[in-house]
Amino acid sequence: MATKSELTQQLGVVAGFDSPRAALEQYRTPPELAAHLVHTADLQGDVEDRLVVDLGCGTGILALAAALRGAQQVVGVDLDAGALSTALTNERRVASASPVSWVQGDATRLPICPSEPATVIMNPPFGAQSGNEHADRAFLETAARIAAVSYSVHNAGSESFVESFAADNDGEVTHGFQAAFDLPATFDHHTDDTRTIDVEVFRITWGRE
Repeated sequence: MATKSELTQQLGVVAGFDSPRAALEQYRTPPELAAHLVHTADLQGDVEDRLVVDLGCGTGILALAAALRGAQQVVGVDLDAGALSTALTNERRVASASPVSWVQGDATRLPICPSEPATVIMNPPFGAQSGNEHADRAFLETAARIAAVSYSVHNAGSESFVESFAADNDGEVTHGFQAAFDLPATFDHHTDDTRTIDVEVFRITWGRE
C-alpha cells in the first residue's frame, strides 16, 4: 500500500475544472484532503477490492484516489459533462489499474443501481449558494440508499446534522475528523487569491455490511 504522502503526490497531476460553475459549487478537492479521506477509508477496509461510488465526482480526484488504492471497481457520477471529460483525462494521467466508469447524471437521483452495497465517497456541495441550502442532505440520502459505508466532506459545524441524519436513516457515524480545504479564487465574487475553510469528514455505516 502506498503511503498517504505518496498518494497525495500521485493525485498532484489531477487537473481542476476548466470552466467551474458557481451554481454547482465546483471547487477542486485538494489532493491532501482526497488522499487523507481515501487513505482513512482504505485503512478501514472500505476501498481495496470494493465497489466505490463517488457522488458528484467533479474532475474525479476522490474516485481516482480509490482506484489507485485498489478498488475492485470505481464509478464516478456527475451532472456536468465538462467535468466528466476532465475526469477521463485525469484518469489517463494517474494510470491506475482499477476500472473506472464515468456516468453523467444527478447524484441525488442516481442513474445507476449498484448490484452490491457500495462504499460511497463524496465531497458534496455545502449549500453555500442561495437556493441551494442543505444540498449535502440530498447526497446523504443517496448514500443511505446504496452504501454499506460512506465518507463525506461537510462544512465545519455539521456534526450534529450528520449524526442526526444518519440515526434517522439506519446509519451510524463511526469516525470523524477535521481538515482544511484551500479554496483558490475561482469565481468573480472571490476577493482573495486563496482562502482556507475548515471542513469535517464523516464515516457512516448504513447497516448493509
